[in-house]
Amino acid sequence: MQDQDCVIAGAGPAGMMAGLLLARAGCRVTVIEKHPDFLHDFRGDTIHPSTLQLMADLGWLDEFLTLPHQKAPDLHAEIAGRQVTIADFRRLKTECRYIAFMPQWDFLNFLAAKAAAFPGFTLLMGHSVTGLLREGGRVSGLSWQSGAESGEIRAPLVIGADGRHSVIRREAGFTVTDFGSPVDVVWLRLSRRQDDPAPAMSHAGPGQGLVLIDRGDYWQCGYVIRKGSFEDLKAAGLPAFRTSLAALAPIPAARFDEITAWEQIHLLSIRMDRLTRWWAPGVLCIGDAAHAMSPVGGFGVNLAIQDAVAAANILAAPLREGRLSPRDLARVEARRLFPTRATQGLQKMMRRKRKPDGQAAKRPPGFIRLIARWPVLSRLMGRLIGIGFRPERVAPLKRGLADER
Repeated sequence: MQDQDCVIAGAGPAGMMAGLLLARAGCRVTVIEKHPDFLHDFRGDTIHPSTLQLMADLGWLDEFLTLPHQKAPDLHAEIAGRQVTIADFRRLKTECRYIAFMPQWDFLNFLAAKAAAFPGFTLLMGHSVTGLLREGGRVSGLSWQSGAESGEIRAPLVIGADGRHSVIRREAGFTVTDFGSPVDVVWLRLSRRQDDPAPAMSHAGPGQGLVLIDRGDYWQCGYVIRKGSFEDLKAAGLPAFRTSLAALAPIPAARFDEITAWEQIHLLSIRMDRLTRWWAPGVLCIGDAAHAMSPVGGFGVNLAIQDAVAAANILAAPLREGRLSPRDLARVEARRLFPTRATQGLQKMMRRKRKPDGQAAKRPPGFIRLIARWPVLSRLMGRLIGIGFRPERVAPLKRGLADER
């Protein structure tokens, strides 16, 4: 495929939103995704008020909210046996004053269907990026493989939105600053019953070691463990694992008898990092490819979407008019660097402290104890989690493009 204005690696939230908005603005854009579909469990699926506002700005909110989802107007943590509100979204000045928990595959399928309506948009599923093309000292496209087939896509801009294990950032030779993480998370499903706790999302236990997300007919459970200790967890056996979960959960211990095999349990290796520079001539990274986030607060998906909106707002006209310059790519990084730094700083503050021997502290993190003491702070946390440090709005279409729509 030749003569694209932009090719995007990765059809996650950042890649799909960037591709959709660039195509909406009249660019010829191809999004390439290594998986054959979006059906992958245990991915970030907190749709924050900032993202819901974007759906409203695009005129799609009512349709979007017909998709299966659970609403959380606040987030809770358990301290000394009582529920404490740690983030309250009810006072936000947005269309939706809640987080929507929605399977990421539904979200991405929705974006893909909307993007397909724009003539300049192409989505290639089941295509893996194998390298970057270079010409005249700059990136000029990428190469791909799908089964026995291979090919190239040439474009003046390659956007890397292919996640924390980004091929694009590796092939571009970008330098990564790793901030480390003391923990990993194991995810599993547990059936949900009508008499179970009501919150759509809660943190349980004195050390906040268990997260429960209401999926309607099941709980998605995230259990925080010491970094690199998953094999030790398995060696201790499933009975010990079930006992550890039951000690934290607000549901009967017998419910954890549903966990009968390690195949039901999925390890998410947590990392937090950021590129020292997000771009080089002809290539730009956004989302987790530019800054891998901890799952704390569910910021990753929404920060990635904000990156995509900023990139489309800044780059659409230069791409469409054939005048893209390195300065344009630098503007995207400059626009998104502060909110990224601030969000990662907030996540570090929210992170559980651990004892020197690697065991979890018995008390909740200091910020949760502070919010419990001063409930008004839950509104501030609602603003920081729900809206972020620099929310983006979709740029209106120019008159000629709007008329074409």
